Amino acid sequence: MSITMTQRAAEHVRKSLAQRGKGEGLRLGVRTSGCSGKAYVLEFADSIQPDDQVFENHGVKVIVDRKSLMFLDGTELDYGKEGLNEGFKFSNPNVKGECGCGESFTV
Repeated sequence: MSITMTQRAAEHVRKSLAQRGKGEGLRLGVRTSGCSGKAYVLEFADSIQPDDQVFENHGVKVIVDRKSLMFLDGTELDYGKEGLNEGFKFSNPNVKGECGCGESFTV
């Protein structure tokens, strides 16, 4: 089981955590949502729970709960800009299809 993060994504998270002044890392999860069934959830994590899996990349922790991990195993997080849009991009080998708006996916 693994979750990876590019150097660019790690730098963005590190800067955000520094500006925030606290946090263990980035929590990545999945929730039921959207037209395809699942959506990514990203938030800063101030604590690590006993059932969390922690993956460290470029000095930044990605924290994933066990229920989400089965949908996220092998995912790589990247961060970039395209025109006026800026944000995280997910490369998830478990995805079988995505909705047209790109907000949700099926596994």
